[in-house]
Amino acid sequence: MRPCLPTVRTALALALLLCPMAVSLAPSIATAEETFVIKPVADKKLKTLPAGALFWRVETFPTMALATAAEGPTSLSAEVAGKAWLFTLGAAGEATPGGTKLAEVGPVPSITAPEYLLRITHSGGPPGAKTPVHSHPGAEAFYVLSGRMGQKTPHGTTYTDAGQSMNGHGADMSMEVFNAGNTDLDQLVMFVVDATRPFAVSASLH
Repeated sequence: MRPCLPTVRTALALALLLCPMAVSLAPSIATAEETFVIKPVADKKLKTLPAGALFWRVETFPTMALATAAEGPTSLSAEVAGKAWLFTLGAAGEATPGGTKLAEVGPVPSITAPEYLLRITHSGGPPGAKTPVHSHPGAEAFYVLSGRMGQKTPHGTTYTDAGQSMNGHGADMSMEVFNAGNTDLDQLVMFVVDATRPFAVSASLH
């Protein structure tokens, strides 16, 4: 698969968001001084989702081999920031044997689609870094590894600090995600979107 190429132009940022995978260099979003990096690390397509209210479960494992072996039909494993992670979309209150549960985020706003895409991205940047205003055809949830994340939508601005999680809005919500702190932002983002639509499109907060 051809990698997405870095850019420093906000005008090209949404084209980078549409790239299905960053293979080596993560795409840069915003300006050279305020670079927001977004790197997809795991994808999975599903024809159906589990019934009932769904939550993202964020867990770590001692090794990547153990995380991969623990994957279920709605799980994605990835190595990020030197750790082995397992992200599972399922019912509340569950846990994966052998894993350490760090967060449970939800209930995830529901969508109906012919096919679903589960995607995990690793993103962040220095103080002042931000994404262009955009929307997704589904919901996203955040788990902040370090720093402070802000998300601006037509409903207002919310903040999430290191070690905390935040549930996202429903499909097609206009948003701007930014580093709201004084240190680098490092976060994991979990998506459930309509796989038959563009992953991200330009939007407006007005």
